[in-house]
Amino acid sequence: MSKYYLNYLDELESEAIYVLREVYSQFQNPVILFSGGKDSIVLTHLAKKAFFPAKIPFALMHVDTGHNFPETIQFRDDLIEKLGARLIVGSVQESIDNGRVAEEKGKNATRNALQTTTLLDAIESNKVDCAIGGGRRDEEKARAKERFFSHRDDFGQWDPKNQRPELWNLFNGKCFEGEHFRAFPISNWTEMDVWNYIKRENIEIPSLYFAHEREVVWRNGSWIPNSEYLIMDEGDEIVRKKIRFRTLGDITITGGIESEADTLEKIVEEVSAMRQTERGNRADDKRSETAMEDRKRQGYF
Repeated sequence: MSKYYLNYLDELESEAIYVLREVYSQFQNPVILFSGGKDSIVLTHLAKKAFFPAKIPFALMHVDTGHNFPETIQFRDDLIEKLGARLIVGSVQESIDNGRVAEEKGKNATRNALQTTTLLDAIESNKVDCAIGGGRRDEEKARAKERFFSHRDDFGQWDPKNQRPELWNLFNGKCFEGEHFRAFPISNWTEMDVWNYIKRENIEIPSLYFAHEREVVWRNGSWIPNSEYLIMDEGDEIVRKKIRFRTLGDITITGGIESEADTLEKIVEEVSAMRQTERGNRADDKRSETAMEDRKRQGYF
């Protein structure tokens, strides 16, 4: 008798596709939260496989800080065109202009926290009942507490002590009017899993993930890219380094690492030797010990 075995990437893929199909079956108007980063790209690729040969049945929602890497926006637009998908954009700049949020000032100012209000407004105005994200439990301790189906109350808030059990992979997506869910199909993946999957599936990713020369400033323990939004301080020195980014976010808070990894094979080799989480280069996570959990309680990704 022949036996059929799945390797670990097949198992992770199968689990993620199962969660995506559960979202489709239980909710009326889900969207994929798309940042242009590797996790949301993998999530979109999985959604494409889950519903092939039909098109992805979800719109992609991007919360645009206005301080994005130009390469990320170009990649987003090119991918949307290839997929023939619908794109919903929530603008942080519009939230600022409309008085919904106040922009931070000073050297370490960032628009990252402002995304929460923009996201919740976009969810409400588009009547979204489930936002599918690429969060993974290995990224950060607050995300390690998250379930596959994560309930949000009518204020968009997350309570880590009030989560629904998911025994035998049975998910409960029932909620009251005004409430919604976040779903995290790749929760059980690690950074290494993501890179091995990208390599196996030959998934196109932004050039920012590969080593390239760039003007940077050393700040908060990582190389912050020079941009029109960067507020320089006395003593800051702009230098040119060969770097790459392990994670992508607002250009003012995304730190790079010195690297020679300019191919997927080299990235996989480099990541396998690292002992610090990829979010160790995100300045917004260094503001406090509970920075991520505080933001998630307010409605963050």
